[in-house]
Amino acid sequence: MAVTVKIPAQLRVVTDGEETIEAEGTTVGEVLDAVFARHQDLEERITEDGDLRRFVNVYVGGEDIRFRDGLGTEVSEGDEVQILPAVAGG
Repeated sequence: MAVTVKIPAQLRVVTDGEETIEAEGTTVGEVLDAVFARHQDLEERITEDGDLRRFVNVYVGGEDIRFRDGLGTEVSEGDEVQILPAVAGG
C-alpha cells in the first residue's frame, strides 16, 4: 500500500531534493526500508543499529511512533509518514 514520506529540508540533500517520496509497506519500518533502498545515505542519517537515532522523530498521522509500536507501527493506504530530526540552536 502506498504511503507518503515527507522529507525535511535538512535531509533533502540525500534524496536528490525530493520533498515527498511514495513508498510501499505495511509498517513504518517497511516503508522506511523502501525509501532507504532508493536513498541509502538517508538510512545512516536517521538510523543507528537498526533503530531510529535518538534525535530523530517519526510521525504517522501526527502521532509520534515512539508512543505506538516504533518501527512496527502499522500504516494504511494514503497515510503520511513525517521524519523530523531535532535541530540544535533553536
